[in-house]
Amino acid sequence: MEYDAVIGLEVHAQIHTHTKMFCACHVMKDTGDIPPNTYVCPVCLALPGALPVVNRRAVEIGMLTGMALHCTINTTNVFARKSYFYPDLPKGYQISQYDLPLASDGYLDIEVDGETRRIRIRRAHLEEDTAKLYHLDDGRVQVDFNRAGAPLLEIVTEPDLHTAEEVRAYATLLRTILVYLGVNTGDMEKGMMRFEANVSVRPRGSTLFGTRVEIKNLNSFRSLTRGVEYEIQRQSALLDSGGVVEQETMGWNESAGYTYPQRSKEHAHDYRYFPEPDIPPLQLDPAWIAAVRAELPELPTERRSRLTTQYGIRAYDAELLAADRALADYFEVAVKMGQELALAPQDVANWMTGELFRLLNEANRPITGCRVTPEHLIALLFLVQKGTISASAAKKVLSEVFVTGEAPNTVVKRLGLAQMSDTDALHALVAQVLDQNPIQLAQYLEGKESVWGWFVGQVMRASQGKANPTQTREILQKSLEQRRSSQS
Repeated sequence: MEYDAVIGLEVHAQIHTHTKMFCACHVMKDTGDIPPNTYVCPVCLALPGALPVVNRRAVEIGMLTGMALHCTINTTNVFARKSYFYPDLPKGYQISQYDLPLASDGYLDIEVDGETRRIRIRRAHLEEDTAKLYHLDDGRVQVDFNRAGAPLLEIVTEPDLHTAEEVRAYATLLRTILVYLGVNTGDMEKGMMRFEANVSVRPRGSTLFGTRVEIKNLNSFRSLTRGVEYEIQRQSALLDSGGVVEQETMGWNESAGYTYPQRSKEHAHDYRYFPEPDIPPLQLDPAWIAAVRAELPELPTERRSRLTTQYGIRAYDAELLAADRALADYFEVAVKMGQELALAPQDVANWMTGELFRLLNEANRPITGCRVTPEHLIALLFLVQKGTISASAAKKVLSEVFVTGEAPNTVVKRLGLAQMSDTDALHALVAQVLDQNPIQLAQYLEGKESVWGWFVGQVMRASQGKANPTQTREILQKSLEQRRSSQS
């Protein structure tokens, strides 16, 4: 039997704030080098008598994200206690939101195989992160509370996804938006984003939902895609063999490539939600919501479209540039500078997505802080346009500027990379090459046109690559025609 998958995705994204969700402890982007249990206080350790206070900036960032996801921002939202007992949860419950979340009823449009699909977003709510557990080889478990209480945004879709490709497209776009907004670093290796997929299958054509299985704590696009694919295949094979899918929570073994049972799936009533008595209902002033909405930048999808229409660059290049806010800003600054010098925006895009991307990737460095400023890039392209240096020499110059931060003109002079554009000097060089290669000259004059490219290469070699290619070809063509005329 053929089956269709029905998938809903939950994304937990750590919010980039200076302090935790309900206390004044600092939140660190990378806790790897920080001694365990350093950034803690009575509130995030749940000591008796400690009271939580809501992080205002976390609420603003949550609203901003909800707006970017086309959600309704609820003017009244309530924090709740979500009770469960694990060693990474010091209170024995998590402060989260349930009935009245911060944002709800949104959507994201994704593109898969050339088609656009709308994925509905049920809710985006605030909560606190748990501590981090370290499972030791001897069976002991250690707890680091540095992460406990860090602000999280949980974004939950409706079950509108049907393939692993759609899941990946949605997760990728969501990550791009969160990084664009400055909500999250997007660093999944450090746990800044974690995915949980709810997967079920049903006979093709059926409108009834199958039994869903949740795959927990998928921390990369690769794990997310592979985990969903495996679970779809597992459930389909189980039903084909006459088995029954059990509702349960599964882990994902990345190295072996399979899901495995962790526990029976909890329901909402298992968590015993009830309003957090220490935090009154949060009432959002419409003026505050409007002020936050004013912070909303142009989002990646809209910016990609505008880069294509406004500057006429290829859609593929626009997608690469718009995926990172800093890259898109860099491109637009460079293009505006280049317009005064009649430089084409597509040329700017070509050098950014080609040579500059290569250098950034090799150095594992973002565009922010790059020593090649937009001014440097435009100055370099202008040198190429004027014929001062060749395109190959420009690549050498860019590499030097990337390391040293020098102006392109300075590098060109220091390395002696300026092209030979003196007409008399080029005439003499071409004549020298023709005189020194009489056999090849005779072959060309007898009609062997392929020798032409060989002569161009010899002139470039004789000039150590400095001869202006365009002028070289023009002078070489005229010189050969003159010799052919004199021979006849």
